Amino acid sequence: MINFTELYDKQIDNLFAFGTKFTSDREMIKDCIQDVFVKLYTKKDELDSIGNIESYLYVSLKNRINDEFRRNTHLCDEDVNENLMKSICDSSETLSFEKKEEEQNRNTRLVGFIKSLSPRQRQIINLYYLEQRKYDDICQIMGINYQSVRNLMHRSIIRLRTMAANNGAI
Repeated sequence: MINFTELYDKQIDNLFAFGTKFTSDREMIKDCIQDVFVKLYTKKDELDSIGNIESYLYVSLKNRINDEFRRNTHLCDEDVNENLMKSICDSSETLSFEKKEEEQNRNTRLVGFIKSLSPRQRQIINLYYLEQRKYDDICQIMGINYQSVRNLMHRSIIRLRTMAANNGAI
């Protein structure tokens, strides 16, 4: 039988340090660690089948953080669109009314193009351009290797360019 208090006290600092490799959101890391231990406790009857409990904790934490990113990506699609519109519109304050209207139309089309991307493509665009993450961070967050991140980014940009060209946006 596992002593959960002892396991928690022994692993909490290491798990937290491990979580910082995926995100700088300290509260999210703490919540995810808590979720992992709650899940572990609720499934305590099945723990005999787990060979290495520490490994299980690390893998569970990584998966929980990835789940949280996926959930947040879906929840914040509207925020991304609003933030994109705000940042683009803020930079165009000095433009005349006609230019502002033209810029807003272009931004609306861009948001539409981004919405038509696959969820993974939207996620990588969001992580790279809006959250300004490095490719190495994106690898960890999305759970794919470096070359796959580069390929996905390239395909996403090509798709956006194609949509823009087909709609006369460029």
